[in-house]
Amino acid sequence: MAEQCKISAAMVSEERSYVLKVDGYSRAKALVKNGQCVISTSFSVGGHNWVVRYYPNGFLNNYAHSISLYLCLESTDVEDMKAEYTLAVLDKNGEPVPSYSCSNPLRIFSDGSAWSYPLVIKKADLEASAHLRDNCLTIRCNVTIMQIKSEEAKVSPSDLHHHLADLLKNKDAADLTFEVGAQSFSAHRCVLAARSSVFKAELLGAKKESSAASTIKIHDMEADVFKSLLHFIYTDSVPVLEMGSNKSETDVVMAGHLLVAADRYNIVRLKQICEEKLCNHIGSRMVGTSLALAEQHGFHRLKEACLRFLASPSNFEAMVASDGYEHLRSSCPSVLKELIARILPAEWKVAKDILTTT
Repeated sequence: MAEQCKISAAMVSEERSYVLKVDGYSRAKALVKNGQCVISTSFSVGGHNWVVRYYPNGFLNNYAHSISLYLCLESTDVEDMKAEYTLAVLDKNGEPVPSYSCSNPLRIFSDGSAWSYPLVIKKADLEASAHLRDNCLTIRCNVTIMQIKSEEAKVSPSDLHHHLADLLKNKDAADLTFEVGAQSFSAHRCVLAARSSVFKAELLGAKKESSAASTIKIHDMEADVFKSLLHFIYTDSVPVLEMGSNKSETDVVMAGHLLVAADRYNIVRLKQICEEKLCNHIGSRMVGTSLALAEQHGFHRLKEACLRFLASPSNFEAMVASDGYEHLRSSCPSVLKELIARILPAEWKVAKDILTTT
C-alpha cells in the first residue's frame, strides 16, 4: 500500500494600506487633461506591485466633471489573484468618508484584468465639501490578498547517509578489501565508483577485464586517513574535522592528510572541506607544512592564505623557528623564494639571511 501524506489547506491573507496625498488639487485639475492621470509610487502586497491611478478630470469623456481613482496591478504574468480592496477619501481625522468610498470584497486580478472598479466623485461635490483641505486631497487604498496555502505533513530528513554508514560498518555485500598498512577495510565497488572518478576508472575498468582482483593495497597513506576517506565517501561527512573552532594540531594534520587523499581520488567536496579547515587554522607552527602541501599539490587558495599569514614579520620569524620551515625549505625552495620576494622590506634582516642561504 502506498504511503499517504496528509495535506491541510489554510486561507491566509496579506493586507497593506497605501495613502496617496494630492497636493495642489487645483493645479492638477488645470494641467492634467481628461483621460490623463497621475500615478502613485508602486507598493507591494502579496509579492506583487500595485499603483493607484488618479484622473483629476475623469478617465472617460462622460466623466470629465468627476475625478476617477483606480487600483492597478503592475506585476505581469499573474493569474487569477483574489483581492479585497477599498478606495476612500479621508476626512480631517484620517477616517474614510463613506460617501466617497468604493470597495470590492472579491476582485480577481490577472495580467489581462489588472484594474479595479473605479472610485468616481463629482468635482463640484468634492470641492464644496470639507474633505478638500488647503487644496489637498488625501486618499487611502487598502488591499488584502487572499491566498490558499497547503501544508503537508512534515517529511523526515534524509537518512541515506545512516544506511550507507551501516553498510560500510556491517560489510554487507562488500566486494572489495583494501589493505592499508596493517589494517584491512571492506568496501563496495559500486559505491566507490559512484563517488570518485578515479575509483570508477580503476575499479570498473578492472572489473571489465577480471573480477578476481578484490584485494587492493594502498601505499603512502595512513590507515586512519583512509578510514576517514571511506567514511566521507559513504556518508558525505568528516566527523574528525567537524569540531567547530577547535584548533588542535591533530585536526590540522589530519586535514592536510585528507586533503592529499581527496586530491588523489578526485573527491571535490572533501578537498574543499579540508582546504577550508586548513585556511581557517593557520598558525606559525603549521604554516610551513601547509604551504609546502599547497605548493606540491596545487592548492592555490591554501597557498594564498599561507602567504598572507606570512606577510606579517612576526609570523614569518615564528615560522622560521618552527620544524615546518626546514620541510618547506628542503621540499619547496621555489615557494620560499617567492614568499621572500613578495614580502621583503629592507629592514628584514632575517629574510635577507634566508635569501642568501636558500
